[in-house]
Amino acid sequence: MSIAALWWALSLGACLGGNGTIVGASANVIVSGISAREGYPITFLGYMKIAFPLMLVSIVISTIYLLVFFL
Repeated sequence: MSIAALWWALSLGACLGGNGTIVGASANVIVSGISAREGYPITFLGYMKIAFPLMLVSIVISTIYLLVFFL
């Protein structure tokens, strides 16, 4: 079995999966801190209400991609 599919799954899961919450990716934490400093605080749940469904959509699209190209 070629491990290319496993590497792609790991890469996509780690990259896209972290976008669901503020603490899931370091860039999210940095932007949240800068936003709060400038007077526009982003709450954990406020971010999650928007980002988590979008993260699920991107994970589903990635799963379909993996199934089409590696199955």
